[in-house]
Amino acid sequence: MTLSVASYLMGIPSKNVNPDKPKIIVNFIEGVWASGDKGEIVCDYNPVDTDVAVIQGFVHPNSKNSPHLQLRKNVIEHQHKRNKRTIIVDSNLFLYADKGNSNKFLRYSYDGIFPNTGEYCNNRPDPARWNLISKRLGIKLKPWTQSGRNILICCQRDGGWSMGSKALMPWLVATVQEIRKVSDRTIVVRFHPGDKNQLNHKRMLARYKLPNVITSHNENILQDFSHAHCVVNYNSSPAIAAAIEGVPTIVLDPVRSQAAEVSHHKLTDIEHVQEFDRELWIQKMAQMHWTLDELKDGSAWQHLRKWAIK
Repeated sequence: MTLSVASYLMGIPSKNVNPDKPKIIVNFIEGVWASGDKGEIVCDYNPVDTDVAVIQGFVHPNSKNSPHLQLRKNVIEHQHKRNKRTIIVDSNLFLYADKGNSNKFLRYSYDGIFPNTGEYCNNRPDPARWNLISKRLGIKLKPWTQSGRNILICCQRDGGWSMGSKALMPWLVATVQEIRKVSDRTIVVRFHPGDKNQLNHKRMLARYKLPNVITSHNENILQDFSHAHCVVNYNSSPAIAAAIEGVPTIVLDPVRSQAAEVSHHKLTDIEHVQEFDRELWIQKMAQMHWTLDELKDGSAWQHLRKWAIK
């Protein structure tokens, strides 16, 4: 059966300067054509009837009413009403090791971007996928370690949609206070490097004068990992990096964290961290990711196509 796929160019922000984003849209359809299916690059703001829609980036309920975000919302709703699927292209969970690569891996899922909302087409992962990514990025599963002394809190963007309605600083202070009930270790706070208010957050944290709490100024997250007894994170990609690097991790939103399978979920476990079997988990993480070249030659679509019909 021939399937139809529509990829939406105008779902990219109008001020975008990243040349890879349009390539996602174009290459995906070229891969659809190469696989013998029907593909269309939509260059306006009108959703079309198709078996599968492709959008670059997600849209959350409280998103701004900008044209590209409204288009994403309209596309998802249009597909849902017709009982059809939407492929969402999201950030790379291996980004800490994938910088400077001209053909980066990106993450692909149907209909949502969290484990509880999206279909990641990875229930039977091919081990060769992780082997490829491991070699390409020069990373591997490192042995679990408990030699670090600090508790590293990896923050997410303030106002970022993945934290829902939680404001960063109240969440951070409350988390520190909860940690203090079970541990007197030094707490190192690493603010999200892409947070525009990062400097203000650092100043505000200093004004709280929390005992034995310091701010990280390291550029590379691996520098912070090297001194960490464990990592505390809400639900974002630093938990993935920590688990790969063998640093015990506690995720506080396990329902939406991609690292939930290999992490603790309670702060009371800080002084009792355990080791998790990560092999199947890392294979699942790898199976989500594809490069621009793999979009263009159709190999990404040939895998994702198996889940195209609900």
